[in-house]
Amino acid sequence: MTLTINLQAIVAANGEVIIHAPHLSDAQFCEFSRRNPLLPMERTKDGDICVMPLIDTWVSSRYAELSGDLGNWNHALPTPGIGFGATAGFILSNGAVRSPDAAWISAANWNALPANLRSPTIPFSHIAPDFVVEIMSPSDRLPKAQEKMDEYIGCGVRLGWLIDRTNRTVYVYRPNVPVETLDDPASVAGDPELPGLTVNMARVFQDAP
Repeated sequence: MTLTINLQAIVAANGEVIIHAPHLSDAQFCEFSRRNPLLPMERTKDGDICVMPLIDTWVSSRYAELSGDLGNWNHALPTPGIGFGATAGFILSNGAVRSPDAAWISAANWNALPANLRSPTIPFSHIAPDFVVEIMSPSDRLPKAQEKMDEYIGCGVRLGWLIDRTNRTVYVYRPNVPVETLDDPASVAGDPELPGLTVNMARVFQDAP
């Protein structure tokens, strides 16, 4: 299949390449992403494709620490859910395609999807995770990151963590309640939405030796 797209691109201050493609369908965006597997990308609700710069090696290792805690918690559940890393994409109810740094979906919510929408052949699932984590890079701007977290919650995410490693701060998002700001926490718990989940933030905040 030939995919021809007329693109208008700009480079944002944080290094993102923003491609204005409002008429691209879900299927075309999925195909565009599939053909460019080395380019991490998201799509906004307005149709802008954001091609994000690769993160540095040490920060990537901090993602792995958090994902490890999430995975260990999930495996201990009586009915484990589904955990996702930073390369997973989700089509939200407002049309945006987002790829959080970590995400989790309960078994009940995942199994409620029609079988054809959770097939391995589907690049992005039409579902909002129960839980998402975004870890800011040094070039990220807080207001934009907060807008993305608000979008997650507005599209059905039950719990979201925005982690600012530079300032050792965690912003906790839940529907219909003010954002909770945690300054330099040793750990963060997922209760009550994810009972028993605790993430060691000292390891996530740790600077490169």
